[in-house]
Amino acid sequence: MTDLAAKWGVDESRFWLHGHMPQETVRFDEQTGMWNVFGHAEALEIFGDPATYSSNTARVFLADSDLDVGDAFDGNPVQMDPPFHGRMRKLVSRAFTAKTVADLAPRIATLTQELLDDVAGGDGIELVSALAYPLPVIVIAELLGVPAGERDVFKGWVDKIFDSDQQFSLKSTDEQQQDIQEGLEQARELREYLSGHADERRRTPREDLLTKLVEAEVDGQRLSSTEVANFANVLLVGGHVTTTMLIGNTLLCLDAEPDADARLRADRSILPAVIEESLRYLSPFATLYRATMTEVEIAGQRIPKDQLLAVRIGAANRDERVFERPHTFDPGRAPNPHVGFGHGVHFCIGAPLARLEGRIALDILLDRFPVLRVDAEHPPTFLPSPDLTGVKTLTLLSQ
Repeated sequence: MTDLAAKWGVDESRFWLHGHMPQETVRFDEQTGMWNVFGHAEALEIFGDPATYSSNTARVFLADSDLDVGDAFDGNPVQMDPPFHGRMRKLVSRAFTAKTVADLAPRIATLTQELLDDVAGGDGIELVSALAYPLPVIVIAELLGVPAGERDVFKGWVDKIFDSDQQFSLKSTDEQQQDIQEGLEQARELREYLSGHADERRRTPREDLLTKLVEAEVDGQRLSSTEVANFANVLLVGGHVTTTMLIGNTLLCLDAEPDADARLRADRSILPAVIEESLRYLSPFATLYRATMTEVEIAGQRIPKDQLLAVRIGAANRDERVFERPHTFDPGRAPNPHVGFGHGVHFCIGAPLARLEGRIALDILLDRFPVLRVDAEHPPTFLPSPDLTGVKTLTLLSQ
């Protein structure tokens, strides 16, 4: 396989994409004040023990901050630990059961065909704007009950939230403070937008996820509009960003590995395995954070209480202790125990939906385009956030 990261100029800070791995699986970073975790077993240990490794990281990174976050984290399941996290997650779990997700397949296929029809007739497509972004946004917006026609508005907010190329650090700089403040402002605008829809559902209920959240009770109490909006925010953002990156990343991998592309075109039954290997090889959410609740020892390192851990999923998915030839894109890899969707109580609730969207979209793309190759004159660009691995633009030629 060609060195995909070097060929397209992926930043060297994402060293695992360049085939480099540190000797230590856990290492303190003096520059950021955080502990980096690179190992697969260590990632599983951390994600599997929320009592020791808390998802409520805000209490650590905001401890000495003057930032006014207001109610930015109220009702945000990403920042919650058990048992409250489980109660909140249960509110929407029925919307993501295997049967419910499978029932969306015809709608996803129709949307994919319609979106590709809109760009038909040319020599190629810019994949992200044509399909990889609008498809999952429309699907999750319809589930929530917010207007999918306003997806350009969503994109503007989400792009700004993830627009910083700065590595998060506990040793805050003025630039990082500004980046965080701008991100909080964009999140606030999106939250206010969703809060307005939540208030409308209280007056006029519908058959959608927002109504379910508005009507739900946790410990005998209804969620506030802010809590509903923050929860819906996570579903809206998480419900499309992963799939957008997954579709683009998979086609980028197939372009770099023509033999895999040929095998897939000859035998579509391997498409699920191709998607899993893409999630491993180019993990969309490359980093997740946890905070220690007590002093711990992991991989021989003593880590005090109230420390922030940066679990580098992208590196863990290339741990040679688990994956043979970890820097090779191999759709035949079995087993493939990647942690691209996380692990434990915070395992991505939308993983079945993302997999289904990716499978249907890629299947139809291969049907409609006998050839798809990256346009070298318009090379792919990548999302700037160090915590994400995904194409921002991907121009593909169909001849």
